[in-house]
Amino acid sequence: MAESTTARTLADRGRPPLDLSGAEWQPSSRGEGDLQVAFVEGFIAMRDGERPGDPSLVFAPNGWRKFVLGARAGRFGPV
Repeated sequence: MAESTTARTLADRGRPPLDLSGAEWQPSSRGEGDLQVAFVEGFIAMRDGERPGDPSLVFAPNGWRKFVLGARAGRFGPV
């Protein structure tokens, strides 16, 4: 069974949901927790490595850039 994603918004835009079952997950470069990222079909997927079966967040490259810049600026809570 393919890993679940939160790719409903991708499907709504005419793109099929991504199959993350063969993704090569990498640990995040720094920070607390067990955040993992994978690069699949031109998109960036992010998941909690301690709960790999939970849905993953999927970003288009521009959305990923905005997310990373927002996190660095502290927009999502304390760093």
